[in-house]
Amino acid sequence: MVDLPQIVLRLVLSILLSGIIGIERESIKRPAGFRTHILVCVGSTLVMLVGTYLFDLYKYDTNLDPARLSAQVISGIGFLGAGTIIKEGDTVKGLTTAASLWAVACVGLAVGAGFYFGAATTTFLIFITLMVFTKIEKNIKSRRNYIKLKVITVNKPGQLGKLGIITGSLDATIESIELQTNDKKSEATLDLLIRLKDKKDGIKLVKEISTIEGVKELSQR
Repeated sequence: MVDLPQIVLRLVLSILLSGIIGIERESIKRPAGFRTHILVCVGSTLVMLVGTYLFDLYKYDTNLDPARLSAQVISGIGFLGAGTIIKEGDTVKGLTTAASLWAVACVGLAVGAGFYFGAATTTFLIFITLMVFTKIEKNIKSRRNYIKLKVITVNKPGQLGKLGIITGSLDATIESIELQTNDKKSEATLDLLIRLKDKKDGIKLVKEISTIEGVKELSQR
């Protein structure tokens, strides 16, 4: 049976490992961030500990499988992941965050089972995937005539429509848009991913957007 120091160690370790992934998601303002990842991982660790505890308690009385509870975590985490997936037009956002939640659930199960090396190695690989591979993904998109812009503008009706008119005139498509408002400053921050028909149109697009009345700041990301 797992002793008390081991129980505490496994629960604390699950917080540390999932916190690493959660901080990365929180830093880019994803729906499931620091606390969500920790809760998923700690809960998974506890489920695995419960399964082990029940197995040790009744192993001589019945054929109890300690993995049955953990199997429910793997299938049940889907409802939480689905809550982070958002469809905007033709694009789907949140798949990576949903996958990271599923992955930290698996890490929690590994920690709960005492498989520390596997849990730590997987956490490292997940972190590398989220941090390093994101840059590779951006490079791939940039080669496919994509441009990512951050626009800070006054928050008033019609601003988004003006952006649509400009992109349409260049036969460009807004693939995704993230909007954040600041009521105190009456500002809106737009993160745009735009697909260009011709990559050379990127310079012209930036120039025309910068001339829109009310645009305070424009940067390419």
